[in-house]
Amino acid sequence: MLPEKVNLYDGAYGNYSLQPFAHIRIETYGDDLGQTSWVTKEESAAIPGLLKLTTDSNVLEIGCGSGAYALHISEKVGCHIVGTDINASGIENANRLSHLRNLDERANFQQCDVSTKLPFQSDIFDAVFANDVLCHIKERSSVLAEIYRVLKRKGLMLFSDALVIGGIISHEEIATRSSIGFYVFSPPGENERLMQQTGFRVIAATDTTDSAASIARKWRDAREKYKDELIKAEGTQTYDGLQRFLDCVRTLTEEKRLLRFLYLAQKEG
Repeated sequence: MLPEKVNLYDGAYGNYSLQPFAHIRIETYGDDLGQTSWVTKEESAAIPGLLKLTTDSNVLEIGCGSGAYALHISEKVGCHIVGTDINASGIENANRLSHLRNLDERANFQQCDVSTKLPFQSDIFDAVFANDVLCHIKERSSVLAEIYRVLKRKGLMLFSDALVIGGIISHEEIATRSSIGFYVFSPPGENERLMQQTGFRVIAATDTTDSAASIARKWRDAREKYKDELIKAEGTQTYDGLQRFLDCVRTLTEEKRLLRFLYLAQKEG
């Protein structure tokens, strides 16, 4: 029997302020930026530099989740940032945090489905990034075309994809790896092809699979440590399902049967 679907994101964003969830984020990533991705602390710190952000930058994050990382960038760099996510709980939390931190003038968040069209004018952003998000969205070529449209000439795009196929994967493993939502798996080189087809110049494609494996292991272990509190908050079925999911991610990435890449590209125009 294949695993049932498990709701990671409503629980993560709806329970954002509960102490066990904050402790888990710190023990998994080394800091608390509301993470539900495979982005390490080092990668988080490097992103503003890779995107060449300044106080004058106008930035878009696709799949902002709880909004904490976007707010962290806005505070650190002083840039203006817009975050989008399809999850209502994430956007509600992001706007609440923005208000609490007095960042309403520099950061705002809106719910939207980016698989259709980005609700922005053309040529307005200096940089666009998406951490482990595009693998959730249908029609990746259309999403890349929309990112290209809203970027200014010479604007930079950064995104990561943790579902690049690196070896043989069973249908049970695919089902478990996909149990928290819709996913698209990519063959090696496909993201580069799609970016170039859209008009981007690919600057770098960096293999970060080992980091993803480490996060999956730490995340799973941290959740086990707070098992009783998590079961009270999310229920036994969700708790068990997410532990299976994280075990699967750890196995597939440690064995390099699923790879994670970080891509950096530029709109030449």
